[in-house]
Formats: sequence, C-alpha cells, structure tokens
Amino acid sequence: MKASDLFVRALEAEGVEFVFGIPGEENLDLLESLRGSKIKLVIGRHEQAAGFMAATYGRLTGNAGVCLSTLGPGATNLVTAAAYAQLGAMPMVMVTGQKPIKSSKQGQFQIIDIVDMMQPLTKFTKVIVSGDNVPAHVREAFRHAEEERPGATHIELPEDIAREHSTMPVLEPSYTRRPIAEEKAVCQAAQAIAAARKPLLLIGAGANRKLTAKMLRELVMKLGIPVVTTQMGKGVIDEASAHFIGNTALSDGDFVHRAIDQADLIINVGHDVVEKPPFFMRPGGPAVVHINFSSAQVDPVYFPQIEVVGDIANSLWQLKEELEPQEHWSFADAHRIRNALQAHILEGAQEDSFPIKPQRLVKEVRDAVPEDGIIALDNGMYKIWFARNYQAHEPNTVLLDNALATMGAGLPSAMAAKLVHPERKVLAICGDGGFMMNSQELETAVRLKLDLVILVLRDDGYGMIKWKQAQMDFHDFGLDFGNPDFVTYAQAYGASGHRIEKTAELQPTIEQCMQQGGVHLIDIPMDYSDNDRILNREIRELSRKL
Repeated sequence: MKASDLFVRALEAEGVEFVFGIPGEENLDLLESLRGSKIKLVIGRHEQAAGFMAATYGRLTGNAGVCLSTLGPGATNLVTAAAYAQLGAMPMVMVTGQKPIKSSKQGQFQIIDIVDMMQPLTKFTKVIVSGDNVPAHVREAFRHAEEERPGATHIELPEDIAREHSTMPVLEPSYTRRPIAEEKAVCQAAQAIAAARKPLLLIGAGANRKLTAKMLRELVMKLGIPVVTTQMGKGVIDEASAHFIGNTALSDGDFVHRAIDQADLIINVGHDVVEKPPFFMRPGGPAVVHINFSSAQVDPVYFPQIEVVGDIANSLWQLKEELEPQEHWSFADAHRIRNALQAHILEGAQEDSFPIKPQRLVKEVRDAVPEDGIIALDNGMYKIWFARNYQAHEPNTVLLDNALATMGAGLPSAMAAKLVHPERKVLAICGDGGFMMNSQELETAVRLKLDLVILVLRDDGYGMIKWKQAQMDFHDFGLDFGNPDFVTYAQAYGASGHRIEKTAELQPTIEQCMQQGGVHLIDIPMDYSDNDRILNREIRELSRKL
C-alpha cells in the first residue's frame, strides 16, 4: 500500500483517536489517508495549541497524543509544545512534513533541519527515508513516548516518501511489563519506615499515574502516614483526607515545609527534578527513601539514603504488604500543621471585595465544580493560589504545568480534557496574558461543539512577573497591557461572553454556564494586592510558630 496509508494504519494499531494540527501541502497524501480512517482530525488555529492538546491527551490517557504540522514554520511552531510534553512527562508524537528528499527542485525554500532541531527536545526523532521504514519508526516513536519517563517524540514524513509503496506489515504494539524493584531494596525501605518516628509521604509528578494513585491510596489508608504533594502531584491522594497535609505550592516557608522539617523520614514517591524542589536535603536532616521508576539524580540538595527503583505501583504494593502501623509513630505535629493550614486557607475565602481576591476565586470555583470536574490552569499568579488552596479529589483533575510552566496552554489543555472526558465538567482558568497567546482556539472549541467554560482572570498585566518585580524592589515598569472587550471577543467567535461585576455573581455564573453547555467565557477582574502580604510575609511568620 501507499506509505501514507501504511502510516495511518500504524497509527490505528497504536490506538490513536485524534490527530491535532494544521496540515500543509507536504502532508496532503497523509491527509487523504486520514480521510478514510476512523481517526478524527482536529484542525486547530496554531500548531503550538495543537501540540498542547496532544500532550494533554497523553497526560490524561497514558497513550501518546498525536499532532501534525507541515515543514518549516509549521514545525518550528511545535517547539514549545515539544518542550511542554518533554519536561511535563506527557507522551506525545509529533508528525511533520518535508519537501521531497530524493529529488528536490526547490532549493532551501522553507527547509530547515527539523530532526536536528527536535533532538534536544525529544526522546526520539527520525526522518523516514523509505516507505518500508514506516511501521518500525512509528512503533519506536510510540514506544519511546509512552515508556517511563514519558515524553515527546518526532517523525518527519517527506512528501515523496509518503507516496511510495510498501509491502511491509504494520507492527502491533508488543506486550510489556515494567521491571519491578528488587525485594531487598523494598525490605530495606520498609525497615527504615517502620523504625522512623515521624515518617512523611511526599508525592511528586511521577506518581500521578492511574495505577500508582490507587496503590498510594491503599498504602495511606492502611498505614495512616501523613501526605504532602508537589503541584503536579495534586489529586493523587484525595485532599479531603485527614492524612493530606498540603501542597508545596511555594518553594519554602509555607506550613507544609514545617511538616517536612519535623519529619525524620521522607518517603519521596515519583520525585521529578523538573519541578522546583519541594524540600532541600541537608546533612543531619530527615532521611529520604526514593521510590521511582528510575534512580535518583543526586545533587547537593537531593541525595537519598535508600532507593527503591522499579514500577512505582508495584513498589508501593510490596511496601503495603510488608508494613503495619507502628505504635511509636507520631503524627500529632503533622495533623496540627494541617489544621493550621486549612484555617489559613479559609481566611479570605469569604472576602466580598471587588475586584475578586484569589482566595475567594478558588473557593467559588471549588464550590461550583463537581469532584470529578477538571480545571486546566494556564500559567500566572493564580496558579500558586489554586495549587495551595484548591482541594483536588481525583488524579489529573487539576491540570497545571509546573515543569515548562509555559503560558498559552490553559485553553488548549481544557479542550483536550473535554475531548477525552466528554461526560465531565471542564474549566479553563487563564490569566489575560496567557489566554491571549492562544485565544484563537475559541473558534476551534466552538467548531467542535465543546461544552467548555473559560475563566479569564483580568488584571491587565503580567501579574506573576509584576509580583516578582516588586519583591526585588524594581520599579513597576514594562509589564502592563490593554485588553479587548472579552465578552464581545467571545461572541465574535460564536461563544457566549459574561462579565462579573460583583463577587457574588461568580459562582452562579459558573454553574449556569456549565448547565447550559456550549463555549462560555467569563471575564473576571482580579485583585492580587494581597500577594506579597500573604505569600511572602504572613505565611512565613505563621509557619515559624508551628
């Protein structure tokens, strides 16, 4: 069959449901092959947004999302999405076109070395130079993308190769099982945990997988060990649980860091160095048990004494079978810190002032969204408040990026979440700066007939950077901008626009939009004036007293 048909058959064998992207003339054979496939082609308005959608699909399903672009400028537009997936451990396969490689007559027009460009951003990048290579290259791209640690891969399919014919068969995915940790390592970890007086579980990004979450919950229920999570570990443990202490939304000085300091053993599950360190090891400080798919990357602030390397879920199961609650364990301090943190989070949650304070925003969103509802956060000041104050009940119901931390991903991520989970309520939460970086995807959401609510948090500036600028005693300069009328802007795309004019309107408006269905944008004026007082001074002062 034609190589482009073979390519699509290979995608089907991998279980691909969607291809997100913007084709060019170099993809026309592949486009024709997709036309006869069950795979749904989702045409976006920018390749970057298509990449964010593919990465989020991979994050939510564990199966590589696929995005498509042409050569040259289309492919270069995927660079940020490649980094987003690679740093965030989201399985994604990028497919780019290219001019004929066997008999090109166009010189260097639009031609750059995309494979070389993708090399430092991906786990695997390859140009297909023969139709017979299609099945093996596709299988390898998906294998690399989905294996631990997941990430981005790339295939370049030149247009003359797409037209070749091949008799090679499609390669079906092989049955694989991840290696499990050595029994002796598990026993050593179990002995250390049993001997500790104040053990603490710390859950990182690498533990935010379906099977891992199930085993972690079983382990916590059996042993009662207190739990702290990183930003990308949110939801692995139900945060309504009495065992959940809090989230390391801030780098240091928060209530949860007192719990970490007071522990004598930290069970660090799924630690990923792409996140800001949730704690800093020091000589004489708490011992650390490292439980992960791979061994620790040792540096001056992370040098675990025990490593349990292998499939995380299996390691946790082995520990659960090996351990029993110990009478000498003392969790009173951790629970006291939890209560103090919860009381602090409640402060300001009823604040009626307008524009809206972030504490009240988080409460209103949490009250409006069902427990299995998904919020997709762009990057901005509000992300810290949601990571710290928003109570997540299930894994991957808070989609935030604490790896590349790029702006512009919130709306595309929410769209992908709705495609994966059409039965759930989904909200995109974006600052006005991040929203405008991919706001054109409103048209895509409307065209796809998605039921989606978009909160645009308006402060008319790059608020996170303004906060840092003030912290460092710089002048307020260069970070303000203007905005369109967001209500009219949404309506121009065929969406519904709403403007919040007093704080009490927020929750009813969100609930009404979710009930009505369709695409809704809500313009929310924000007041971040308490950032410095609460996040810099108040939290540190109060936590020192614990």
